[in-house]
Amino acid sequence: MKHILFIVTSTDITGTGKHPAGYEFSEIADPYFEFINDGYTVDFASILGGTPPFVDYNSSQKISKKFKESNGFKRLNFSHKLVNVDIDAYDAIFFPGGLGLMTDMLNNPLVKKIIKNVYENGKVIGAVCHGPTALLNVKLSDGSNLLEGKKINSFTKKEEEEDKHLLGDVIPFMLDEELIKQGAIFSYTEPFKPFVINDGNLVTGQNPASASGVALKMINIITYN
Repeated sequence: MKHILFIVTSTDITGTGKHPAGYEFSEIADPYFEFINDGYTVDFASILGGTPPFVDYNSSQKISKKFKESNGFKRLNFSHKLVNVDIDAYDAIFFPGGLGLMTDMLNNPLVKKIIKNVYENGKVIGAVCHGPTALLNVKLSDGSNLLEGKKINSFTKKEEEEDKHLLGDVIPFMLDEELIKQGAIFSYTEPFKPFVINDGNLVTGQNPASASGVALKMINIITYN
């Protein structure tokens, strides 16, 4: 049996306007069932442990509703504190998006260390929407930046603008611009359409519609690695 760790934000406000933040509900719900249906064990960790905040739950989305009523959601609400987790026990890690992550994972030393070690051990790392924030500021053992020359995507400036995510008031920075600054080869599709790309064992998706696709690509890589 394969084991994957979802690493989730603990931050519940974002920007100078102090808007509600947390993980994007469907970006856990949709990938969760892709992994579970393929026989994976899914565990949850967050920066602070306990019950992580979430946004944008929609009961009309069948998969989200199913997840909210599942044992997986109950377990998520008793998430492990990340510092207490043995990352070596997992075949992959996954960063669901949500604006909270842009605060508590941008420079978190433990998150950077975990990503470095998982990447250098040849295991799979997935991230979707604002999840690639976690990939910023990761230095590898040879001193290079993880993102240098990597094919990456994330939520785009155009999508931020369509969601009225004003710089400063709602989001602390434009994620696509920061990824490019750190050497990423950034690609994308039209707003809110599914788009997934991988570069070796690094898998990223553009937006909530891409969350299932990231999980399926991760499963494919793990299966045939």
